[in-house]
Amino acid sequence: MSLRLAAYAVCVEDGRVLLARHVSPAGDTTWTLPGGKVEPAEDPFDAVIREVAEETGCDALVERLLGVDSRVIPAAEARLGVEHQNVGIFYLVRITGGTPRPEPGGDIAESVWTPVPDVARLPRSSLVDVGLALARTLPPTGHVAPVPVGGLLRH
Repeated sequence: MSLRLAAYAVCVEDGRVLLARHVSPAGDTTWTLPGGKVEPAEDPFDAVIREVAEETGCDALVERLLGVDSRVIPAAEARLGVEHQNVGIFYLVRITGGTPRPEPGGDIAESVWTPVPDVARLPRSSLVDVGLALARTLPPTGHVAPVPVGGLLRH
């Protein structure tokens, strides 16, 4: 089993959420939240700010911790064909500067502000739904109920 610790930014402003369009090496497109792997010895708080800057070109300020999501992806569904656990730390983030752009030399083809009601029609990572659920409900424990994966949702 592989394990990944990641930090994700939920940036909601004026009824829109900042999303990043990830393009896989095979050319598949999935919309996701800005964020990613926490590097060794890096604080997740710092990682989310770094990831927003790298992936979107925007400056970010963390407003609060939203919660933690831990999910196991069966080997048959995992990208590398090995059972995988993703532990995601979600932060409510405010964009303080910059203009959304693609990630130079990275996997993010574009970053855009998307009206929240339009998100349901996008091929997206389940992380988007988890982040929006956390931002909407602000659970006191920081734990969101499992988000079913199906339809346009992807791991």
